[in-house]
Amino acid sequence: MSFFSRLFGVNWQQLQAKVRYRILILTLLPILLTLVSLVFITIYWNISYTGKQLFMKVKADLTVASNTLISVQEKQENQLELVCASWEFQNEFRDLDGDTKAARAKLAELLKQKQAELDLDFLRLVSVAEAAQDPDLRVMLPKIQDNQPFSGLMVLQPQRLARLSPNLEQEAVITLVDTPRSQKPSKDVEKRGMLSRSLLPILGRDGKVGWYLDGGILLNRDIRIVDHIRDLVYDKGTLPERSIGTVTIFLDNTRISTNVPLNFFPQDSEKRGRALGSLVSEEVRQKVLVQGLLWVDRAFVYNDWFISAYAPLKDIRGERIGMIYTGFSESPFIHNYLLNIIELGTILMLVLLVSGLLVYRGAYSLLQPIERIHHVVKAVQSGRNLRIGSLGLERDNELANLAEQFDRMLDLLQRRNSQIQAAAEQLEVKVEERTRSLQEKTEELQRNVALLNETRQQLVTNEKLTALGELTAGIAHEINNPTAVILGNMELLKSELGAKAEDVEEEIDIVIEQVGRISTIIRSLLQYSRPGEFNAPLEMHQLTPIVEEMTILVRHSIKKQEVVLIQDLNASYPIEVNRPQLLQVLINLVVNAAHAMDGQGRIWIRTYDWVQGGEPIGVKIEVEDEGKGIPEEQLGRIFDPFYTTRQDGTGLGLSLSYGIIKRIGGTIEVSSTVGKGTLFTIGLYHKAIDDQFNPPYEGHSSGFDSSDSSRHSTEGMPRPAEVE
Repeated sequence: MSFFSRLFGVNWQQLQAKVRYRILILTLLPILLTLVSLVFITIYWNISYTGKQLFMKVKADLTVASNTLISVQEKQENQLELVCASWEFQNEFRDLDGDTKAARAKLAELLKQKQAELDLDFLRLVSVAEAAQDPDLRVMLPKIQDNQPFSGLMVLQPQRLARLSPNLEQEAVITLVDTPRSQKPSKDVEKRGMLSRSLLPILGRDGKVGWYLDGGILLNRDIRIVDHIRDLVYDKGTLPERSIGTVTIFLDNTRISTNVPLNFFPQDSEKRGRALGSLVSEEVRQKVLVQGLLWVDRAFVYNDWFISAYAPLKDIRGERIGMIYTGFSESPFIHNYLLNIIELGTILMLVLLVSGLLVYRGAYSLLQPIERIHHVVKAVQSGRNLRIGSLGLERDNELANLAEQFDRMLDLLQRRNSQIQAAAEQLEVKVEERTRSLQEKTEELQRNVALLNETRQQLVTNEKLTALGELTAGIAHEINNPTAVILGNMELLKSELGAKAEDVEEEIDIVIEQVGRISTIIRSLLQYSRPGEFNAPLEMHQLTPIVEEMTILVRHSIKKQEVVLIQDLNASYPIEVNRPQLLQVLINLVVNAAHAMDGQGRIWIRTYDWVQGGEPIGVKIEVEDEGKGIPEEQLGRIFDPFYTTRQDGTGLGLSLSYGIIKRIGGTIEVSSTVGKGTLFTIGLYHKAIDDQFNPPYEGHSSGFDSSDSSRHSTEGMPRPAEVE
């Protein structure tokens, strides 16, 4: 990074962009903030105030619809009063006192004509007694006051509709439609009918109510009321283009009279239709029908979102029987919102573009000196020795002063860079010399430390061997003669006792056996302390017969244990070894493995050719058990003389084995997992490497690295916890 980059904290491309456009940004920023604020304010007003106005409008529309429904009932009352006051009705009504049956037939015919003229679905004359027996009229009778007509909504079952008029039962049937976001319908059709019913009392000659004029309309499938309300509140020009205003009367949650279309914008083969039998959304049903509250909000109507208003409808008893709805589609308003935002955004971009061009042209005279400064700085950064010089501006101009100070700074910087470069070169030479000296001393120190460790280890081993040799020589001299005397006297004792020797033959054999054990220990001590005296001749052997002989010899030692020897003998390459010594090594390893398993388990003996670079160089022997395993802190000491974890062990078995293998140039490695077992791996070369100048026991404690033992370990295989 150059001095200029460090000075300004950015590279020159960033600096150029900042200087070039900073004035433009600072100039346009107030305009941008003002325009963006106007856009957001406009959007907020559109969403907030316009949204409130939409909800206010739909609520007002609902009020109009509710009042229209009430006016329909008032109109029915007026129609009944006109029928009652007509000359034809009064003329026929006077004859009821005579032949009642014939008179009622004539009145029924007259009422049928009036029903057609007034566009009513039913119109009949009912006596006081008949009205008292009719369960539906009994509900209305208490509502009549001062002999004034009474109107209200009523829901009737099919059989009761048939009593009013035979056609009403069929006209009321509406097939239900499974509608999105609505409750699943529990039936296929709606057979009940909702009536707008009026009851007018008629006074007799005695001035008392003797008859009732009963009339009304069936709201099921009746589109006159909903279309009248739609035309009243959603006339042309009241809604945006492609917005649809709708009105619906519900029986419970079912549309029984509606102008909600099945297809909002039908294609050539589709019909607009009406969504009769469709259901209201579940959230609206819960609030309006269940809770009895007013809904003024957006709602999902059949298959689209509408700005909607719902109000519950109550029957004559005051129970909620349905709803009345007004609303208009929401999407055209959203389209208008988006269109307004796009228009505002376009205007904003045009204003910014024009303002930017004007500001850029006005600042051109200021940008030219900055371009000159930029080119000079970039050239200096690339290594060229340039200066800004005169910019053609007045001396008191800020940019002219900046250019003059920058040229002075470049001159000073050039001188200081030369000084720093010279000092840096000298420092680099000194650092390199010092580093080389430290590296040489470090390497020498490492060699001395390694030599010191080797020498110390060798001295310790030599001291051990020297002491062991002196001790062994004395022990052998002092013990061999008494053991020979004991052995000879035991043979003489057996001879003197003759047949009586059978009584103590077991004890005599034990004494002879223990004397033999003493001799074996003495030989082991001598062999360990004086390995050169026990060197045996080496010969070429096949490994498989030696292993088979070993398995025969160890059977006696492990016959009291439930140990299974598993052989996998695949080695075929001959090796140069001393057969008895190799037998001794293998016997030591197998016996140790058997002792590590507490009486039972499996021991694997594997042999295979040792191959390197595609050519055999010797053989490998693996002895693996499933014993307790050797802890990591003990693993590095198992080849030390006299180190043992067995109470009856001498600690020389593995040490002797290590020495025998090392004398012929072989390798011995061990890997162990506590709780799973131990694996010993012996490597023997085809041609033994007999180096008399490298004693086999020298440094054997460090010659085994427990950290490297895992390279021949087998995952999941067992390993021995006790070593001799």
